[in-house]
Amino acid sequence: MDSSIVISGVNKTFPTPHGVVVALQDINLEIRKGEFVCLLGPSGCGKSTLLNAVAGFSLPSQGLIKVNGQAVTQPGPDRGMVFQEYALFPWMTVAQNVGFGLEIKKLPKADIRSRVDALLKLLKLSEFSERFPRDLSGGMRQRVAIARILALDSPILLMDEPFGALDALTRRSLQDELLRIWSELGKTVLFVTHSIEESIFLADRIVVMTYRPGTIKQDIRVTLPRPRDSASPEFNKLKRDLSELVSSEQARHEDAERRALTTD
Repeated sequence: MDSSIVISGVNKTFPTPHGVVVALQDINLEIRKGEFVCLLGPSGCGKSTLLNAVAGFSLPSQGLIKVNGQAVTQPGPDRGMVFQEYALFPWMTVAQNVGFGLEIKKLPKADIRSRVDALLKLLKLSEFSERFPRDLSGGMRQRVAIARILALDSPILLMDEPFGALDALTRRSLQDELLRIWSELGKTVLFVTHSIEESIFLADRIVVMTYRPGTIKQDIRVTLPRPRDSASPEFNKLKRDLSELVSSEQARHEDAERRALTTD
């Protein structure tokens, strides 16, 4: 298998005043180069914890993560991270935000300008190049954040609920844009979401995680043709099946919260 990401026997624990919390337990997952994989599950199942481990922000307590055959020990230019918060520099224009990483790498000015112009065109931001983040809608700001990551040309995109704060129409528009970019550029994408419909619309595979300790409950390959029709019987059958899987984990989450409140 031409694997881009290999996760082997990964555990992650956190000390708390009430004892050790097991966030991830025995995670084993392989993601092929160019695949679009969604991590799906309720809050507290360890989706973001696993994504941060792949990013190198927080290393596993046990186990190993390899990216393109190399063990992950820290963040690296081979992995670009897009967060739900836009994290743009408010004092920089759109073009300056997109080109910031290239400036840090000290690329020639002409190369930076060419790369930034191409990305602004790709993400339909050219007419906003001299605007500041405060002048943009939430959807536009997220486009800028994605363009900034794409500027570094990382082969892997790690995305932590990047559309979670957006309204439904803007969210669908950016989902379409992301799929277009993924198709054109051939990136490997690991995408965290709690939206069942979003995962079906986007992913080649949906990895459903259990409530804490986070384990892989089911790894489902999505074979629906693209572009996907959310009104089709096949889409809605998969949505029902996933809803049952996720709902049982959500119920476990709520039961755990009730027990914790009772204990307190």
